[in-house]
Amino acid sequence: MLEEILIQVQNGSLSVQEAKEKLAAYEDLGFAKVDHHRKKRQGFPEIIYGEGKTPEQIIPIIGALSSRGNKVLVTRISKEKAHSVQQTFPELIYNETAQILFRNDPAEKKESNNGYIAVICAGTSDLRVAEEAAITAEVLGSNVHRIYDVGVAGIHRLLSHLEEIKNATVSVVVAGMEGALPSVVGGLVSHPVIAVPTSIGYGANFNGLSALLTMLNSCASGISVVNIDNGFGGGYNAVQIHQLAQKGAEKNENTVF
Repeated sequence: MLEEILIQVQNGSLSVQEAKEKLAAYEDLGFAKVDHHRKKRQGFPEIIYGEGKTPEQIIPIIGALSSRGNKVLVTRISKEKAHSVQQTFPELIYNETAQILFRNDPAEKKESNNGYIAVICAGTSDLRVAEEAAITAEVLGSNVHRIYDVGVAGIHRLLSHLEEIKNATVSVVVAGMEGALPSVVGGLVSHPVIAVPTSIGYGANFNGLSALLTMLNSCASGISVVNIDNGFGGGYNAVQIHQLAQKGAEKNENTVF
């Protein structure tokens, strides 16, 4: 990209001021500073957290990201705000369950033979958080297998999907109530498990605190825990692990003995 910009300045197709704007590390919108170098540093562009932002703030942020050819992912955005944003960006897709607004570009998705992420959900009431994780992983380029409503109250439901879960490169396990499902999965698989507690449960669940503590205290090895209802964090971390696994697989395939 840098070489292309310098060539454009040299041949006069791009002014020095335009080149400076393209090379800027961030774009100051006044109310927000859009981090254009996030993808270079971390592999993914900046994600927009929609809660607390107005459509009038979200729209120019999306515009700034889109102008650099970045993926667009807005989390925790209400249906009303999403529809308002879609008036300006009709190509964006809104998932009401996950409360996510995103751009789905099939041309950017690279189909891989090197596995998938399993997103496992304890109960239907946990679907919002599970879908946030699943869609985040898909938008960031990973294949996802959804395995829903397989909580410990009916453990046979989980066991009927055991081979599919075992073959994943990483599992994101979403559960509320007592939060026991990640421990069960963690004891059955050889890959990393990312546990996501939800705020679903009765009074002593303390809005997800009991599930969080259960997951933090799990005796199963290989479990990492994100914050309560943080499906985005679980999905994002899973993608990073999955991509490392893919790089390892590609390296092994290219090794000549």
